Amino acid sequence: MRLITAENLSVGYEGKSVAENISFSLNSGDYLCIVGENGAGKSTLMKTLLSLKAPLSGKLEFDKSLRRGEIGYLPQQTEVQKGFPATVLEIVLSGFVSKSGLRPFYSKDEKKQALSWLRRLEIEELKNNSYKKLSGGQQQRVLLARALCAADKLILLDEPTAGLDPLVTKNMYSLISSLNKENKVSVIMVSHDLDAALHYSTHILQITHSGCFFGTVEEYKNSSFFTLFSGKEGENNA
Repeated sequence: MRLITAENLSVGYEGKSVAENISFSLNSGDYLCIVGENGAGKSTLMKTLLSLKAPLSGKLEFDKSLRRGEIGYLPQQTEVQKGFPATVLEIVLSGFVSKSGLRPFYSKDEKKQALSWLRRLEIEELKNNSYKKLSGGQQQRVLLARALCAADKLILLDEPTAGLDPLVTKNMYSLISSLNKENKVSVIMVSHDLDAALHYSTHILQITHSGCFFGTVEEYKNSSFFTLFSGKEGENNA
């Protein structure tokens, strides 16, 4: 099932474009990595997908079953967020806010689902712990659980391993991959880690100031975009 379709999309701030002619599609079960140089417009595209910014031009369509307010989002953390004074369970439950409407309390089913995601991410024993006292890797798992409570069909991740050590980074990538394959969660992730993008994702969207590439990982490896960005020869030329 096609979840998102973008055609000749232009995104930016205050009417000024930072990325143009972006075309891609996301089907259910896809794992799309967005790569490119700093300032190319990757995070701006993410904010556009979240409806935090309106497209400047082009087409951006969502499947009717995918309401924009139900897209799970794991943003880059700020120092203020890292010190947020709340328990793990409180933060994970806050993922349901967009669904709960005017209800003042979370339902039993929502609490059950939150605990289920904590268990799936192997942090259930931390549910009553203070978020600000967790390690960086544990905090990212908490925020991932929160994003999954917001929407278990599609999650958007903006540099989810930024600031994590190599072992925790590897574990985080493996966890996201298992959610994609085993729980059928579709993933869109911004990453500066090209090797990880090539290893874990199904599709690549590279945004540049001169054009964009979208295709499968194998198609990307054989493109001039890969050669220029990675400094490596394409697979067909190796």
